[in-house]
Amino acid sequence: MGLRLAQKAAFAAVLAAALPCASANAATITATAKAKVVKPLALESRRNLDLGTIILGPGVWSGTTVKLARTGVLTCGGNVTCSGATQVAQYNVSGSNGETVVITVPNVTLVNQLNSSKTLTLVPDKPPPITLTNSGNPGTTFSIGGSVTVSSTTLGGNYVGTFNVTADYQ
Repeated sequence: MGLRLAQKAAFAAVLAAALPCASANAATITATAKAKVVKPLALESRRNLDLGTIILGPGVWSGTTVKLARTGVLTCGGNVTCSGATQVAQYNVSGSNGETVVITVPNVTLVNQLNSSKTLTLVPDKPPPITLTNSGNPGTTFSIGGSVTVSSTTLGGNYVGTFNVTADYQ
């Protein structure tokens, strides 16, 4: 019986060798690898944002917006008078020439310095994406403005808040 099994195995081996084998067809393609290296971003604060003085008008009213655009243009809604010096916040960002940088600024809570339960929300006016025009110094300067909404019941006093400005490659 062992001989018979050996004969069958030998026959199978001869048959397998005689049958045409499908050869494996290998495929090759060339791929490209690349890496982009950029300088780290550096962000510098040059000056703070100041909306000036907002003088509330008489009567009962609500929803008046005071806006200092990032371009420096001040717009005072009805029922208020704006006075005093204003200035947009100014920053400088540096990194790699020709790269696009996105500026992110969240809304800011301004707290009344006489009564911390009274707040205003500053909605920032940030620039669109910035293309860096040089590498490193002198960098690219940009401005941030903002707006607040007041009403006849807004408590008088100085409102102050801090905010984070983030610059990131796009």
